[in-house]
Parts: sequence; C-alpha cells; structure tokens
Amino acid sequence: MITAIVLIKTSVDKIPEIAESIAALDGVSEVYSVTGTYDLVAMVRVGRHDDLADVIPGRINKIPGVQSSETHIAFRTYSQHDLEAAFSIGLDS
Repeated sequence: MITAIVLIKTSVDKIPEIAESIAALDGVSEVYSVTGTYDLVAMVRVGRHDDLADVIPGRINKIPGVQSSETHIAFRTYSQHDLEAAFSIGLDS
C-alpha cells in the first residue's frame, strides 16, 4: 500500500463542500480541515504509484475550489496506532 499525504489550499468559503467531495473519491481514506498554510489534508492510499496520478492530479486537483496541492509520499510507517486516535483532539461529539 502506498500512502500519500496531500496538503490542499482551497476556496475558504467552500471548505466543507470541497472536503466532502475529496473524501468521496476512491483512494482517499480521510480528509482533515487544518489550520496553517493549507486548508485541508487528505490521506491517499493506493496499491500502485501510477494510481497516485489518477487520484491526485486526475481527481483531487480538478475539484472546483481546489486551488493547489502539495503531495508527500510516505516511505515507512513507524507506528501502528489507530489513525482516528492519532488525530483525535479529545472532543466529544
């Protein structure tokens, strides 16, 4: 499995709609709204490197409101902790 972390700048007034559109794409496992230089972080998990081109420039970057993205490919996983727990900030829903 190949994991890519995609940092995404969007139209600020459309963050929820854009995030939902990205999250619905095959190959995207999670999307987080974040503070800082980028508006969203998407976790992309695919079987082959070639599949990254289909998901990131082929689909994510074509969603209306996505202004730019920066992709980081993970080489190695150092922790097997549950992703939900890793990104949780302790808020009750």
